[in-house]
Amino acid sequence: MFDAGVSVALVASDRPCRALEVATNARIEAVLIDRADFGGFTKVFDREAYSAELTRTLADHDIDLVAMAGFGTIVTATFHSAYPGRVLNTHPSLLPAFKGWHAVRAALEAGVSETGCTVHVATVELDDGPILAQRRVAVLADDTEETLHERIKEVERRLYPLVVGRVMASLDEGFEPVSVAGTLEES
Repeated sequence: MFDAGVSVALVASDRPCRALEVATNARIEAVLIDRADFGGFTKVFDREAYSAELTRTLADHDIDLVAMAGFGTIVTATFHSAYPGRVLNTHPSLLPAFKGWHAVRAALEAGVSETGCTVHVATVELDDGPILAQRRVAVLADDTEETLHERIKEVERRLYPLVVGRVMASLDEGFEPVSVAGTLEES
């Protein structure tokens, strides 16, 4: 996002990660809202309290549009209600195929000849919101989960900032993201 010139007001993460360091180095405020403080990755994880804290943090920073990438916490309706149609997500498959955290592995296991990445509006339903853009990536005969995922990320790093920029422009004009950004095909 930084390299593409997208205006970033805040970077928030659900666990310690490199994104926080990158943001700090770019002089962008970074905040860790650690899952560990809400039960971590256990059965006692308080998803509702976590979602409420994330919502409060973003509201305190006057965030208008949320662009998730690698954010591994599924948030509740509390969060989505605060940002209706203004939470974007990127996913490493051509949705609706291969939803969930292990999409690249699932594509390889299914033996598909191509997969890709999707930018969509995130909703309460996992990987189910309106699709804003997709790009295809061929699956090579010698691909591993790691090599395929890295090639998908290369495409995603070009596509996601483009879509986020278009959505930001549409919000400035008073439109909702799902009404202005059609599916972008690979050219």
